[in-house]
Amino acid sequence: MLQAWFMLLDMGLTPTMVRQVARFRGGAMDVLMLRRLLRALEGIFIGVAVLGVVVIIAGADSIANRWLRVEMLPKDDVVNAIMLMAIIVALRWLCGLYRGVINGFEHLVWLSWFNTAVATARFVLVIPFLLFVDTSATSFFTYQVVVAVIEVIWLTIKVYALLPEVLERHIPWQWEPLRGVLKFSLSIAFTGAVWVLVTQTDKLILSTMLLLSDYAYFTLAVLVASSILMLSAPISGALLPRMTKMNAEGDEEGLVRLYRQATQLVGIIIVPSTFVLAFFPEQVLWAWTGNIVIAQRSALVLTLYALGNGLLALAAFPYFLQFAKGDLKLHLIGNALFLVIFIPMLVWAVNMHGMVGAGYAWIGANLLPFFVWLPLVHRRFVKGLHARWILQDVMPVVVLPMVLAFGLQRWVTLPQSRSMIAMGLVAIGLGLAAAAVASSSWAREKINSRWCSQFARG
Repeated sequence: MLQAWFMLLDMGLTPTMVRQVARFRGGAMDVLMLRRLLRALEGIFIGVAVLGVVVIIAGADSIANRWLRVEMLPKDDVVNAIMLMAIIVALRWLCGLYRGVINGFEHLVWLSWFNTAVATARFVLVIPFLLFVDTSATSFFTYQVVVAVIEVIWLTIKVYALLPEVLERHIPWQWEPLRGVLKFSLSIAFTGAVWVLVTQTDKLILSTMLLLSDYAYFTLAVLVASSILMLSAPISGALLPRMTKMNAEGDEEGLVRLYRQATQLVGIIIVPSTFVLAFFPEQVLWAWTGNIVIAQRSALVLTLYALGNGLLALAAFPYFLQFAKGDLKLHLIGNALFLVIFIPMLVWAVNMHGMVGAGYAWIGANLLPFFVWLPLVHRRFVKGLHARWILQDVMPVVVLPMVLAFGLQRWVTLPQSRSMIAMGLVAIGLGLAAAAVASSSWAREKINSRWCSQFARG
């Protein structure tokens, strides 16, 4: 949650950097301008990171003693953990700038391998550290600080290896390079702020309402549901610079075709996982944690957040279109309206129904754009697109897997063994994925083309 709220300080600068790198590759700016912009952004990011660390460390004691409802953990351990979290969050946030540059250059294979290596270090290699060194919260977060430092250094080296050389060796920090992108950046900043408020307000409210132990059930369910957004993020990250480059080149037909194909691809990836989590939440949590109490307490929250995140992943596509066009006016208005509706609804639902109410509010908030706002956005940028997008790109990939998941939930009984449940869930996921592929016109065309090509060679 600290990391998400820290993103408010980004001010839209990371997405702006992605777009400017893509424009550089499309011939819209030169390398010296790009390097000056990067240097300006580095100065801002480092300064804000240091300021953020100082503020969180200064407030660590108040957070531990006045905000969080700590029952059993020693207060000193909680304070130390929060201070270390501040350093980790600042370093990871700084990494976002360099990831944006690499993303803009579309070195996505390298970035994928790097992200995999970092995730392995964070979540897998830490296990032997905990087993053989120390299991305290302080030791855990100290380990994560070391990983974050290595991550920043490695990304910095990669970014400067990608940038073409210029005659001007020393580029000083200047405000001037930011002037040309400030309007676009502030638009992104507002949407980023709305995103943080929308996705983190429930966690912020519940963090002070629930005991820390009960809050764990909620955050565990939300964490599992967030895997849906993690699955769609790499495609979204690849889509933004490519669509921006196409728009800079004037390839409108190719841009719309890529937009629709990417929608189906994301649907094929996220729809099966969404319905596995939504229709079999207790089995998923039991197979993962082996704790029946966690599985029962968190199951309904997982269902609600999984469905909400599935809707969010698909509803994000019109934003990609606006980003590529460099016109975020409708996005700003839509986010403002979304915020005005969602926050009061969320506060009421949480006060009335606790963490389950937050889940229902999350679904409702992400369902509204499909009926109200997305048609307006599509009509503004590509007339006649919305009906084709919904009926040909979204609905076919969703309906058949949903019907199949509903039937399997009603008529299939999974075994009690954790390993057998895990295997059963994988089989169900593969079945839903096959249904999604069979329902996608783009996927069928790809498979048919590949099959015909192989047949012709034979």
